[in-house]
Amino acid sequence: MSSRPSSWKADLALAGITLIWGATFVVVKSALSGVSTMLFLTLRFSAAALVLAALYRGRLNSNARGHKSALRGGMLAGLVLIAAYFFQTQGLRFTTPSKSAFITGLSVALVPILGAAWRRRMPRLQEIGGVTAAVLGLALMTVRWQELRIGPGDLLTMACAVGFAVHILVVERYTRSGGFEILSLVQIATAAVVGAATCWWVETPHLEWSAQLAGALAITSLLATALAFTVMAWAQQHTTATHTALIFSLEPVFAWLTSWMVEGETLSTTASLGAALILGGILIVELKPSHGARP
Repeated sequence: MSSRPSSWKADLALAGITLIWGATFVVVKSALSGVSTMLFLTLRFSAAALVLAALYRGRLNSNARGHKSALRGGMLAGLVLIAAYFFQTQGLRFTTPSKSAFITGLSVALVPILGAAWRRRMPRLQEIGGVTAAVLGLALMTVRWQELRIGPGDLLTMACAVGFAVHILVVERYTRSGGFEILSLVQIATAAVVGAATCWWVETPHLEWSAQLAGALAITSLLATALAFTVMAWAQQHTTATHTALIFSLEPVFAWLTSWMVEGETLSTTASLGAALILGGILIVELKPSHGARP
């Protein structure tokens, strides 16, 4: 019973960063006209790593032995993270933000599947029901049913969904050993280093500075990276990987809320049903009985 308050705080924190991510799809899409994919990611993660290094420099000098697990987990998470973001950002060049949001959201279904294979146990019925409802909701909210063809951008984004699912599981595995601050810094720094080392041969780098690009980098590096992944690492100490993925399925809901507040966009009946299914899927898992084995 004493773990519930921390669990609710973790849920609210994850919902907060999902709101940030939901608002950045269009920002990133518009910024890509002035910069190549991996170079954009390298700049984004480098700026975020510098900010976190300044904030956590005291942690780096204390209890070095206790940081071994966080260092190992951070490096693994960083490798998966930069690959996932590369596929997502590259995919955005060839698909719509709504389709990208849906396909990325399929990590909700992949987390319990991959987690079950990793832990060699089946997901709970409540988890299966919640995930199923959330995936159906994602489809209703984001898929344009008259455009069901699969393009190269969709395939790239599917690879991104696999990467994000693995990333959630890796963070869950290593953040519970403590040192979530170090794990956050190391994973972002690892992503920055890998990006800097590969952007010269995975693409032809180009950069055209503009106020739009500078704004996109500021938002994505400070809020959607430094803040978001630190909060995520802390929150996953208090909740499960499947629950984390379910809350992340709120991303298109928050993307619509942002569009509604800024541009007055309204939801169709189908999309409204999708949003309700996503919320219902989360509630199925959140309101499950507290007795029995711990998930």
